[in-house]
Amino acid sequence: MRTLTLEVEDSIIDKFLWFLNHFSDNEVKVLEDNISDDKYLRGIDGMVESIVKAKNEPIENGVTLENLDW
Repeated sequence: MRTLTLEVEDSIIDKFLWFLNHFSDNEVKVLEDNISDDKYLRGIDGMVESIVKAKNEPIENGVTLENLDW
């Protein structure tokens, strides 16, 4: 079974959950109704290590806001 993370617009969440509830538990399970950004990021392999590495990067290697390519 695969696990997906979806972002669903608030205006249709009731309809979307209604739809999902029409599948049996062995076909579709709602694991979490609301997941924090922190928990989501911690669930991605290597993300914590990447953030720690970036946090420990010397400030001289950083880019100022004016030089960011938005």
